[in-house]
Amino acid sequence: MLGFQRIIAKSAGYDSWISVILAGVAVHIIVWIIYKILDYSGGDVVDVHKEIFGKWIGGLLSLLFILYLMALAVTVLRSYIEVIQVWMFPEFNSWVFGFFTIVLAYYIILGGFRTVTGISFFSIVLPLYILLLVFFPLDYGHVRNLLPIMNHSVTEIARGTKDMSLSIMGFEALLLFYPFIKNPPKSQKWAHLGVLATTSLYLIASVTATMYFSADQIDKIIWATLTMFKSINMPFVERFEYVGIASWFLVILPNICIALWGAGRGIKKVFSVQQRKSLLWILPIVLVASSLIKSRQQIDMLSGYMANFGLYYIFAYIPILFIITLVVRKMREKK
Repeated sequence: MLGFQRIIAKSAGYDSWISVILAGVAVHIIVWIIYKILDYSGGDVVDVHKEIFGKWIGGLLSLLFILYLMALAVTVLRSYIEVIQVWMFPEFNSWVFGFFTIVLAYYIILGGFRTVTGISFFSIVLPLYILLLVFFPLDYGHVRNLLPIMNHSVTEIARGTKDMSLSIMGFEALLLFYPFIKNPPKSQKWAHLGVLATTSLYLIASVTATMYFSADQIDKIIWATLTMFKSINMPFVERFEYVGIASWFLVILPNICIALWGAGRGIKKVFSVQQRKSLLWILPIVLVASSLIKSRQQIDMLSGYMANFGLYYIFAYIPILFIITLVVRKMREKK
């Protein structure tokens, strides 16, 4: 959210807001597919893998998803640390911050999935005031930047939609926490409302940045949202981007907790190890991995790999798993 505008603008330019809408529609479709996959089994993705592919191949596919969630936690944590180092404290020690974040995440996860859910709820309620700040830069915006609409080809807009993959990743953790929902089938409408709300936030941030920056500026500015925060002038706060960065920790914390909880839950299901014990292995790996990534090039490389893997996993593997699941179930019904 702090800097996705530059990534999608490289492909779709001032039509990048269309790419945001298309990405949201694609996520709605995948969420519907996930519910269809899990509704029949009543379990999580580990159970589905075991049912369809057997113990060994299914376990290997589940392990791949676990590694993906761990890498997602590393990406979120390291990206946030980079923002702090660039905008606030250049000599900031990533080891120290990473350690205390991991300890906090471990403490939250030990409280069970309800505690993780509670943190996720407060991550929406407490930083809600930030949404109002997005409208301040519109005083300096130019509506004509949005025109003409569809000035880019369908291929370029589709490429911009593809570039949104890193920004929308995370909802696929539903594959693991689905059994913890009280009435899973009835929750689907709320899942789609959540996707709609998130897509709306990205759309507002994208349109605001498009109106605020010129084409050359948006192509060079790494954190467009934070740069727009610098235009906010209030009598009691001189550098409002500092407030935004500090508040953003409440946004990234549940993302880390859900990813780590999912990784621990997956290991518990695959290897029959207590989740508390599995986390004692997972958390140090995440801490070391996030601290060893130093330069901007390494962070970009990590983000690129995660974006590509997430794209293929979410929009290729999950639909393929859905088709295979349908075929297997039809065959069993005939028998």
